[in-house]
Amino acid sequence: MTVVPASLQIGAVNIAPATVLAPMAGVTDTVFRRFIRNLGGCGLIMTEFTSADGVLRAKDKKAKRYLHFYEDEHPISAQLFGSDPQVMAEAARIVEDLGFDLVDLNLGCPAKKVVKCNGGSGLLRDLPHISRIFEAVRAAVKIPFTVKFRAGWNDEEIVCVELAKIAEASGLCAVALHARTREQGYSGNARWEWIAAVKNAVKIPVIGNGDIRSPEDACAMVAMAGCDAVMIGRTAPSNPWIFRQIEQYCAFLRDDAGTGLQTLAPFYDEPTEADRYQMIRTYFRMLIEEELPDASGKMKQFASWFTHGVPGGAGLRKAIYESKSAPEILGRVEDFFNSRLLDGVKAEADTLQVADPQFCS
Repeated sequence: MTVVPASLQIGAVNIAPATVLAPMAGVTDTVFRRFIRNLGGCGLIMTEFTSADGVLRAKDKKAKRYLHFYEDEHPISAQLFGSDPQVMAEAARIVEDLGFDLVDLNLGCPAKKVVKCNGGSGLLRDLPHISRIFEAVRAAVKIPFTVKFRAGWNDEEIVCVELAKIAEASGLCAVALHARTREQGYSGNARWEWIAAVKNAVKIPVIGNGDIRSPEDACAMVAMAGCDAVMIGRTAPSNPWIFRQIEQYCAFLRDDAGTGLQTLAPFYDEPTEADRYQMIRTYFRMLIEEELPDASGKMKQFASWFTHGVPGGAGLRKAIYESKSAPEILGRVEDFFNSRLLDGVKAEADTLQVADPQFCS
C-alpha cells in the first residue's frame, strides 16, 4: 500500500511528515500557520506569497507582516515573487537573515495583477529569464532554495518538465508542481500525470499539489505520480485537520500492511461538532491576541470555511457577518456553540430518562 512518505530531506532541512501547507494569499499568515502546526501532522509551513520589491522597501508594512513568524513555526519557508533577478536575490538574503529555513520562488500565482507585472505564472513564458532568477537567488543564499510552479501557461504551452530540469541544473533543492495551467486557474481537474513526468525527469525532490481533499487523495497522488511529498492548499482552511488525518491514515496503512489483514475501514479522526467549536474559538482568539489590524475581516473570511458541515452553520455565518468587531464575533461563536452543546446534553438526558424503565423491567 502506497503512503505519503514519513519524511523528506530538502537540503539540510528535514520535513517530517512529508506534507506541506501551500502558500495562500490572505490565508497563511502567522496565526493560521501556528494554528495548523498546533493541530499536528504538517511537516512544512509556508508564508503568504510576498513581493520581493516590497521586502526591499523599508516602509512596506504588508511585506513585513507577511514575513513575521515565531520560533514554534520551524521549519518554515518564505515564498517570494518578482521578476528582477537582483531584487529577488537581495530579498532572498533578507529572508535568510530573518531566520527562515527555506526560500521559495512563486511561479504559480494566476492572478491578473501579479501576471501583469511579470510575476507568478506570468514568467512561465520566459524560461531563460526564470533561469537568470534561479542563478541569482541560488548564488545569494545558503539556505535551501525551491520553486513552486504551474504546468504551463495553457495546454499548448506545457513547460513543467523543462522548467524542473532548469531548476535542478541551477542548484535548486526541490520543486513543487501545482498540476494545473495558468489558464485553468483553480478550475477543472489537476493533472497528476504532469507531476509524474516531472518526477521522472529530475533527481531532486518533487512535491505534488492539486486536488488533495482527503487522506485517500494524498496517498493516491503519491501512488500515481511517485512524488516525494504532498502540498495542500484550499482544503486546509475548510478542514484544518487534513494534515493530522493524513498522518493517522498513513500510520494505519503501514500497521495494517504489517498484519497482512484486509481492513474495510481505514482509520483517521473525523472532527466532531465540539471539535469544530474548539477549533473556531481557538483560531478566533489567536487572531485577537495577535492584534492584527484586520482581525474581524479575517474572522468573516474564515467563517464560511470553518462552519462547513456545522448544523445551523448558515445562521452562525449570518451572525458573524453582521457583527461589528472581533470580540463581538467571538461572542456570537461562543453563544452559538454553547447553545448547541447544551441542547445536545439535554437531548442525551431525555433519551436516558426514556430508556430507564427498560433497564428496570
